[in-house]
Amino acid sequence: MLRAALIGFASSGKTTLFQLMTSARETARGAHGKGETSVGISKVPDARLDRLTAMYNPRKRVPATVELTDLAATAAAGGAKALVDVVAYKNADALVHVLRAFRDPAVPHPSGSIEPARDAQAMEDELILADLGVAERRLERLEKDLKKNRSADLERERDVLMLCKAALEEGRPLRSLDLKGEDLKRLRGFQFLSAKPLLIVINLDEADLSAGGDAAAQIDRAAETAGLTPFLSRAGTAASAVCAKIELEIAQLEPADAAAFLSDLGLTESGLDRVIRASYDLLGYISFFTVGEDECRAWSIPRATPAQLAAGEIHSDIQRGFIRAEVVSYEHLIARGSMAACRDHGEVRLEGKDYIVQDGDIINFRFAT
Repeated sequence: MLRAALIGFASSGKTTLFQLMTSARETARGAHGKGETSVGISKVPDARLDRLTAMYNPRKRVPATVELTDLAATAAAGGAKALVDVVAYKNADALVHVLRAFRDPAVPHPSGSIEPARDAQAMEDELILADLGVAERRLERLEKDLKKNRSADLERERDVLMLCKAALEEGRPLRSLDLKGEDLKRLRGFQFLSAKPLLIVINLDEADLSAGGDAAAQIDRAAETAGLTPFLSRAGTAASAVCAKIELEIAQLEPADAAAFLSDLGLTESGLDRVIRASYDLLGYISFFTVGEDECRAWSIPRATPAQLAAGEIHSDIQRGFIRAEVVSYEHLIARGSMAACRDHGEVRLEGKDYIVQDGDIINFRFAT
């Protein structure tokens, strides 16, 4: 399961968004107030799964999910150090930074003013500082080890860490470095925070949301207004926008009323759905589907995953006994109306273990027991 950690300063709306995204006022572990970690599960919205469920009318519908972690917010810009020692954050696949862009005199910003770009930079600086400490400590140890044993592996690790240290000292997050292959593997054990993909979520004013327009245009407009465009030019960084106040209202409505409410705002989906999908997309994940009368399910895999590894997401026995993958695209199945019709038109394919699963593939795995 994908894991994303929410970070942000006090009064940013971070915990409100966490509760809305996980559909829970009572969180899975602990409660906020003493810096405790809360964990919840968020369903990844996917209209394709809805359509497949309507087609098969299964007993169960199982969407892809993202595990979200939330920690009590830090007090103000410059106080993010509490984040860096939390294991749940280091183990996250991505960070979601909730930035306050809404104005509310009743809820003052701890720094005294609403400046999203300032807060974004302050949090980035804290993550960079935490990583710099980790890199420096490891380099000190490496120098001692190299005096005893000058192995090629240790020398390469030192060289890569020196590259990281130089970037961090320049104020650049490690996600901006173009590291690949073995060098990237060498860094994974350190769980550097600034190396993780970063989704910036701009928590907007209701007036900003009501400006309408498509989602992409709204996000671009919000990022530009908040002065965040330079951040979004960095590798591994993306943005989304939401208005927590509106989302709270939507959460109280019946589905039909919620759709009408969104339509009045010129929107086709909620901001929460956009945020959840954006975190999923940022990590480069796709979904394939298994369908039938018992269950229609979306499965999460990284892009470029071969069929045999994808089978392992369902069960290790299927991966070990893999024979063939019976594959049809979502578009073909919807166009034909049934799997039988797809077979008649030669659109159901038998693929081997090295077939690269595509987003939206509907797969039945053949395997030996």
